[in-house]
Amino acid sequence: MIDFKVINELCLMITCTGGNDHVFTKAGAFIGGECMGAKNFKFTKVMLGPQQNIGRAILGQLARRVTGENLPLMKVEFSGDSTTYYADRQQHVIIYHLQQGESLYVESENLLAFTNQCEYTVRFIGQGIISQKGLFTSKLTGNGSNAMVAVLCDGNPIVMSNMNTGATLTADPDAIVCWTNSDPTFTLDVSWRNLIGQHSGESYMFEWSGNRRTSILIQPSERSHDLHIID
Repeated sequence: MIDFKVINELCLMITCTGGNDHVFTKAGAFIGGECMGAKNFKFTKVMLGPQQNIGRAILGQLARRVTGENLPLMKVEFSGDSTTYYADRQQHVIIYHLQQGESLYVESENLLAFTNQCEYTVRFIGQGIISQKGLFTSKLTGNGSNAMVAVLCDGNPIVMSNMNTGATLTADPDAIVCWTNSDPTFTLDVSWRNLIGQHSGESYMFEWSGNRRTSILIQPSERSHDLHIID
């Protein structure tokens, strides 16, 4: 049995009871662990993808490399009771417990760990005409009672939701960490001011109207637009 817990806001603690289980984490995120007796967990680099089906894993790997969602993953296998800890650059950690069939869309660089009861795919949402982010994103869907995802946030997270209010939500694609349920639409604010270099700096946005119910997590930091080098 696997359990996720946030420690001191900046660290993910994964507890395994009984062994014979595994999770997927961002490669290199492990910072420490403890076991009763000999070490009973090991790490394996995920060469293709976390999908069980080899064909889907190969297609997923190709999609990630082409789209920039090429998150380096490692598989952590447990053979007994243990507690391990994971973190990345002192970023805040937030845990989502997904219901059966519920999906979470997350930028690959913000994905820290997920249990093997999450189905992982790369999702095309048809956005990102100007921003580097948003054209493709990682999708995790609950497929069991213990589907958990841990995400990273650069700074204290901000949550916006229209699940109960039906409000229109707007967010900068470069500040988005993840969202649930409905895909956003893409809005572009272009006027004559853009043509003479007097744009506001906020010309493109993700938007969820009242009939697109969602909860979104944003961070108080925008991603840079440096080019990604795929090795």
